[in-house]
Amino acid sequence: MARGADEGEVVVSRDEDGTVRVTGGPVAASDFTRAVLDVAGAVLAWPVLGGAGLPTAEIHDVQRAQQWLWAIYGERVAAAVHACAVGELASARVATEPTALAGSAARLGFGHWAARWWPASHLDGIPTLQPDVLGLELTALTHTCQQLFDADDDQPDDCAAELIGDHEAGLDTLIQWWHSTPPSSDTARQLENVLRTVDDAADGAGLDGEPLRHLRAALDRPRPDGTPVDVTALFARHDDYALAAGEPLVAGGRVIARGRGTNDWRRCPPGFVDASETAVSWTARALGARRQIEVEVVAHIAAPVAEGPLAAEVRVNDGPRSRVPLSRRADVWSGRADLDLPAGETEPRIELGVLLPGFDPGPGSDSGADREAIRALVRRRLATAATPTPLDAPDSPPQDGTSAPFLAEIAAATTDEDY
Repeated sequence: MARGADEGEVVVSRDEDGTVRVTGGPVAASDFTRAVLDVAGAVLAWPVLGGAGLPTAEIHDVQRAQQWLWAIYGERVAAAVHACAVGELASARVATEPTALAGSAARLGFGHWAARWWPASHLDGIPTLQPDVLGLELTALTHTCQQLFDADDDQPDDCAAELIGDHEAGLDTLIQWWHSTPPSSDTARQLENVLRTVDDAADGAGLDGEPLRHLRAALDRPRPDGTPVDVTALFARHDDYALAAGEPLVAGGRVIARGRGTNDWRRCPPGFVDASETAVSWTARALGARRQIEVEVVAHIAAPVAEGPLAAEVRVNDGPRSRVPLSRRADVWSGRADLDLPAGETEPRIELGVLLPGFDPGPGSDSGADREAIRALVRRRLATAATPTPLDAPDSPPQDGTSAPFLAEIAAATTDEDY
């Protein structure tokens, strides 16, 4: 990660193409270790592995960005950005302090990162985040951060109404969870804040419907003093997913080599492949004069049942890359294809990765260290979520908006018996 400004200050500068940059701290080099938000006139980014702090901003429309710059970085930074934009200043270091909006924006950015890059894995014991629970908290955060957005349609992260439409089926579950949680607990306060903010966002967008009417009714009346709901049962999965690979792809033949492939998360969308480094395996066989490779990839718990265009990319002995179409059977994606091997080849060098054609940005150059660091970060967050401490407790460690567990993380840590 590149070094940015010192703690408590940012660097404001102007690129040759006119982009004004505000560098607030370390800059993540890899896309999947960077949380990103598209906001009015700019893109904000935070390093997921670098701790909370001020974002780095790439500002392409300073006039639009002025509506939020002062609220994220302070008035002196907003003035420096304007001076850079009009050519009065080449660069400057400006002292500043994080604001409340900066903390909410960082949390919203991390939530979008988790929706895309969370390394759910049966093999590694990392549970899946409930999409509706995460989506509703992102709705609340989007509404809280509405100052970051304007009426233009170039901000895909300004979508509170769309998020409500996508995830309103989870409202009843959150209401039951809220009612079953002791009122004095931080989780109860977090749940109530999310529910009330979602209600406010829906009201502002003019949305209606049975789930939202039920929400408003629940918020308008006192919490019931009923029997607590079993949170484990509330979020129980009913997918009968089990790691049972099934029959071998090919009967007979002589095994030439076996190995593991690379599972680079950047090459396919979330919800297709188990995020473990050991999820991808291959076997090369000799079938008479033919040489064939069989590929098996452990499927994500949410992987589509119908056949999709998922593929394995194979490279033999530094030769050209070829693709093996994969289809899902039980808990694995699998496929096979002929290999072009020289006669007598007994130790082929085979590189193999998984991708979704049309989505794939291309093979990455990392060694896997960042992916392991992400898994370690997620495990720490789940451990914190499993034993939440009220934020007002005397011995409570300080938490910023990003490090505090999301409701989806608390639910996953509480109901991870399948993992």
